[in-house]
Amino acid sequence: MLRDPLVGVTTSITVNQTPERAYVNSAYLHAVQQAGGVPVLLPPQLSKASLERLARGLDAVLLTGGGDVDPASFGEAPHATLYDVAPSRDALETQVTVIALERRTPLLAICRGIQVLNVALGGSLHQDVATDPGTEIQHSQTEARDQATHKVTVAAGSRLSRVLGGEDIEGNSFHHQVIKSLGRGLVPVAWAPDQLIEGVELDDDSRWVLGVQWHPEHLVGNSEPARRLFSALVTAARA
Repeated sequence: MLRDPLVGVTTSITVNQTPERAYVNSAYLHAVQQAGGVPVLLPPQLSKASLERLARGLDAVLLTGGGDVDPASFGEAPHATLYDVAPSRDALETQVTVIALERRTPLLAICRGIQVLNVALGGSLHQDVATDPGTEIQHSQTEARDQATHKVTVAAGSRLSRVLGGEDIEGNSFHHQVIKSLGRGLVPVAWAPDQLIEGVELDDDSRWVLGVQWHPEHLVGNSEPARRLFSALVTAARA
């Protein structure tokens, strides 16, 4: 009998608040469990040794959304709109990403997660999508999180299109950083109508690594592509 795979789920951390807390939106936990996985929280407060010990038992990794990635990590000064930068979270998630890639552990990176993945592989980010590079698309929607607000076009033949079951889907949007230069080995495979990158995967198809800029965890109740994404992660974890 196959056991339910353990999926490491990274968490946010409070910034300049007392007491310090680790937290995560419950939508990620529900989405993983609905797909048949068992979420294991990976907070920024974990020591390197603790994370390495936990990582040995993980079958997959989910990098979650949250505050901004520190632009110092890709050699830029901070933009005026930068918010909730947490060096301990950046460090933990970079370490998680490196471990997952080294161990060939399936990895799904969502919103901030796709940005962490990109920077960990040497890429850079636009720090404020509204002004750099500038766009008419609303990437920080005011609609509810379970509402899709713009189209996402997915490259035909990509792993992401096979996982989602199509090349034209609807996504929700809650971000103001976005990929600028691509990290080593990453291939862009999905775009918003303004041609900003909404999805990436590794050029090595033997490694299950996907990143999406939208928030499928909030769409699983009404979106088959969202459900397929989490199911594919858990299936890859079982393999």
